[in-house]
Amino acid sequence: MIVVATESHKRITKLTMIYKICPAALWREAERSGAFRGSEVDLRDGFIHFSSATQAGETAAKHFAGQHDLVLVHVDAAKLGDKLKWEPSRGGALFPHLYGELDLAAVGRVEPLPLGPDGTHRFPPIDF
Repeated sequence: MIVVATESHKRITKLTMIYKICPAALWREAERSGAFRGSEVDLRDGFIHFSSATQAGETAAKHFAGQHDLVLVHVDAAKLGDKLKWEPSRGGALFPHLYGELDLAAVGRVEPLPLGPDGTHRFPPIDF
């Protein structure tokens, strides 16, 4: 587990698994090169955006609505070291941001993230 200090200095315990949603083609490119360098949005923002298990559904709905051929990448945050920062976003919620490339050694598994008949993404079981 990772312990995150907030601005109010309260300690929040986070599970070590975080998630990246990305197009399957972009992930295949990362597998060929040996590292994930980020999406266009990640490169623009200067860090790789991740979500916790409780944030992944909202991330999919907000940023990937209706998109096909996505994958859900399960990442062990404990393996990312001090390049991983939990920073406020979306109304002050803390989101994991990686400042640097994602070493594929930190990836636990990669699974398809298909759209269901209602147009929302169908998540595989994820660790909370």
